[in-house]
Amino acid sequence: MIRDDIKAALVTSMKAGDKAGTAAIRLIQAAIKNRDIEARTGKAPDSDDALVVEVLQKMVKQRRESIELYRKGNREELAAAEEAEVAVIERFLPQQLSDAETAAAIDAIKAELSATGLKDMGRVMAELKARHGSVIDMGKASAAVKAALS
Repeated sequence: MIRDDIKAALVTSMKAGDKAGTAAIRLIQAAIKNRDIEARTGKAPDSDDALVVEVLQKMVKQRRESIELYRKGNREELAAAEEAEVAVIERFLPQQLSDAETAAAIDAIKAELSATGLKDMGRVMAELKARHGSVIDMGKASAAVKAALS
């Protein structure tokens, strides 16, 4: 389980004296704990790993947006710190599909659902997320689905 990997990485990081890595892993654990609390009142994902992957993907997305803003503001040192956190977070994410693999998955779902136009985009996206949600960047996939259907 990813949670166990994160706990083991925290211990390793602490023993190695890696303060930046330890801080990033503690941020991960805090975000997961917050998501656990939210899941008590709402619908929790079917598997624990799906919940953790969802949290990690959200964290990466937030940090990439921050990096972009820091670079626009000429704050390279803050952008570098965010990039270091992204590197730590991505260690725990499953390997993401390449652009070619994403396109192949979209084409397969498109053919399976007999999707022909943009009106079918919602169905294709829902099926794509159900099958490949943990290993695909849904933001990039949305643009690819739109291009494939138009």
